[in-house]
Amino acid sequence: MNTRLRCYCQLGDLSGAAGFLADTRRHLHQHPELSFEEKDTAALVAKYLEEWGWQVTRGVGGHGVVGTLREGAGTRSVALRADMDALPIPEATGRPWASANPGVMHACGHDGHTAALLGAAQQLARSRDFSGTVHLVFQPAEEAGKGSGAQRMIADGLFERFPCDAIFGLHNTPGYPAGTFGFGVGPFMSASDTARITIHGRGGHAARPQQTVDPILIAGSLVMALQSVVSRNVDPRHTAIVTIGALHAGSASNVIPDVATMALSIRSFDAGVRDLLEQRIRALVSAHAEGYGGRAEVDYERGYPVVVNSQAETEFARQVAEELVGPARVIFPFPVVTGSEDFAYYLLHKPGSFFRLGNGEDGAMLHNPHYDFNDEILTVGAAFWTRLAQRYLDR
Repeated sequence: MNTRLRCYCQLGDLSGAAGFLADTRRHLHQHPELSFEEKDTAALVAKYLEEWGWQVTRGVGGHGVVGTLREGAGTRSVALRADMDALPIPEATGRPWASANPGVMHACGHDGHTAALLGAAQQLARSRDFSGTVHLVFQPAEEAGKGSGAQRMIADGLFERFPCDAIFGLHNTPGYPAGTFGFGVGPFMSASDTARITIHGRGGHAARPQQTVDPILIAGSLVMALQSVVSRNVDPRHTAIVTIGALHAGSASNVIPDVATMALSIRSFDAGVRDLLEQRIRALVSAHAEGYGGRAEVDYERGYPVVVNSQAETEFARQVAEELVGPARVIFPFPVVTGSEDFAYYLLHKPGSFFRLGNGEDGAMLHNPHYDFNDEILTVGAAFWTRLAQRYLDR
């Protein structure tokens, strides 16, 4: 590494902050707040930013907080984003810092994302080794689905009030070595859509099925038929997923109900495939129900769009990671992720990149009651964010 690159943040520069970052992360973990309820989390973030000399704007798109730091005469600006909300999942980690809020936990690592970006905020304020403007975007309600925090912050004038040339975000990834980075150009995380199906039959006595139109039979048949949408309608060279996550009908063994309901999660990475999935699901459900003498209603809702990473910004972030942790700890290209992220909305407005940070190979998966963020990677994330801002706003 040449002399110029060595002057930027190194992993060792954050070693003294490891205890503070772990304590902060564990405090956030112990006091999780659901989407749109992140009042205390936002207050803590704002408090630290103000103590370190950042200009703080509260209440952006709800409980969103934006910290701004300007240094030098540089005209460029960069935005770094962390999400803050938790999930409605009862915690089962048994950790001393386990959730004190019954039924709510940080099962996706947003506590770690927030703490790592706070670590960068502290380091950038201390060193001020850049020329330009850094905006730190602490976002609420990433897990909300429709009307998420990203959408609300954008609608509240995020990019007009806090102009930036590019925006970057990351997410921890269990199953990969702690502190490794993963990058991908173009479609990187899937679009996420939801279909809620209501099947109307004709209920009656279980002993006289010939007098009924059984919606459970229709639903059961649809479970299998819907799998043909991906296997027989989507080009095998494209990735698509149709998952039936819920099926509800009836309440007694001797009664055929009038109605059955189903809920589907639909994932895709291509606009044409996304349209095809909706068309085929609607047509198949309608025809299938009618074929059994029933009828069906489909409430189809488009969710988060595809996360599409810009090439130049992704290459830049990858270079920063390689400088920080070495090429051997950087995965490129990283496999596409079939989960979804509302960071996609930012990328519809600004160039940028969303990437992955390994959380360790042995921990529980995301959205699992046993999941916990790995405190060992907090300094890695904080150092990376610091170095990326310094490099992007190079003096």
